[in-house]
Amino acid sequence: MNEQAILIGCQIQTEHDRMFQSSMDELRALAFTVDAEILETFTQKRDKVHSAYYVGTGKVEEIKYYIQENEVDVAIINNELTPSQSRNLSNTLDVKIIDRTQLILDIFAMRARTKEGKLQVELAQLEYMLPRLHGKGVELSRLGGGIGTRGPGETKLETDRRHIRNRITDIKAQLKQVAKHRNQYRENRKRRSAFQISIVGYTNAGKSTLFNRLTQETSLEEDKLFATLDPLTRRLTLPSGFQALLSDTVGFIQKLPTTLIAAFRSTLEEVTEADFILHVVDCSDPQAIEHEKTVKELLNELEADHLPILTVYNKIDLLKDEFIPYSQPSISITAKDESHLKQLLLKIEDVLKHEWKSYNLALQSDQGKVLNELKHESIVSSYTFDEEQEVYHVEGYIDQEKPLYNQLIK
Repeated sequence: MNEQAILIGCQIQTEHDRMFQSSMDELRALAFTVDAEILETFTQKRDKVHSAYYVGTGKVEEIKYYIQENEVDVAIINNELTPSQSRNLSNTLDVKIIDRTQLILDIFAMRARTKEGKLQVELAQLEYMLPRLHGKGVELSRLGGGIGTRGPGETKLETDRRHIRNRITDIKAQLKQVAKHRNQYRENRKRRSAFQISIVGYTNAGKSTLFNRLTQETSLEEDKLFATLDPLTRRLTLPSGFQALLSDTVGFIQKLPTTLIAAFRSTLEEVTEADFILHVVDCSDPQAIEHEKTVKELLNELEADHLPILTVYNKIDLLKDEFIPYSQPSISITAKDESHLKQLLLKIEDVLKHEWKSYNLALQSDQGKVLNELKHESIVSSYTFDEEQEVYHVEGYIDQEKPLYNQLIK
C-alpha cells in the first residue's frame, strides 16, 4: 500500500515565489516517483529557516494537529535538514521524517542497475546517515528508514559508526577500481578518435526516449524522475555517414545535493568528456526556462560549458501556446516522431559544420582507406572521382581536435 505523506516547505525571503513553487512541484513529482500519496502540503514564509524545526513552532503545531487527525506515515521536507532539525521534527510530529536529499537517495536506490550505480547510492546514503546516527529503536526507524524499504535500513544503522566508516572506505576503494576501468575504456575511445555526444537535461525531459529512438536501445523510459542513473553509450551514425558515440546521462534537478553530485561523478563525467552536448528541454513544462538555466549552471560547475551545445526543445506536441526558444542553436521536436529525428540528425551536422574546419582534398585512387576514414570521422559534404586523373575530390568538415585532422590537413 502507498505511504500517506505530507509535504513541508519553507520559503525564505530571498527566494522568488515562482522558484519556490517550482521546487515544491518538483518535491511532489519526486514523491510520486516513490509512489507516495500526498495528503496535504504545508508551506511557510520566513526570513530564514528555523534552526531547530525548519518551520516555525506555530506551523509545527498546525502540522502536528493535522497528523493527529489524519493517518500520515511520513513528512517530506523540501530541503536538506540538519541532524538536530530532523530529530526535533521526528520527536514532535511522531512520524517518519524524510528530507529532499533522502528522498532523492531513495529514488537513486530504486533506479541503480549496475554494480557501480548501486555502490555509489550506498556510499551517498551512508555518508548522509553517518552524522545522523543518534538514538535507537523507534526514533532511529523514523529517521533512517527511507520511503518503503529502500535506504540502508535499520539494521545497518544500528551498528556502530566504525562499521559504517569501514564500509565507506571499502566502497570508495571499489569505486576507484571501477573509475580506473572506466578511464581506460575512455582512453581507448579517445585513441580510436571516437566522437562523443552526451545527452543532458533536466530529469524527465525525455532524454532516454530520445536516446532510445536514435540508437534503437531499450533503456528505461518512464514518466517519472530519474529514470536513468547508469550511463549508457551507444553508436550513432549521422546522415553523412559520420559516426559518433551517444551517451545518456542522469537527469539534473534543482537543489541537487552536493553529496549526490560527488557520488554520481562518473555519470556526469560522460558530460565533461564529451565533444558535443545535446541539451534536451521539455518545452511543454511551465518551468522549461528555469530548468534550462539550472542545467546550464550545473554544466558550468562541471566545467563543460565551453563545449558546443545544441538545445533540443522536446515534446512540442504537448504545447498549447507558441514557444520561443531561449537558446540558440536549437531545434524543436517530438522525440517519438521519426521525421523529427531525421531533422535533428541533420541539425547536429549543421551545428558541427559551423564548429569545424572545412577541407578540400584530392586523394589518389589507392587511398581508399583514407577516404573511408574521412566518411566515418568527418562530415563529407561531397566527393567525386576524376577518372582521367584517377583522383578522388573530397570536400567536408573535420574536427581540428581529432588525430585525423593532423594526419591529413596541416
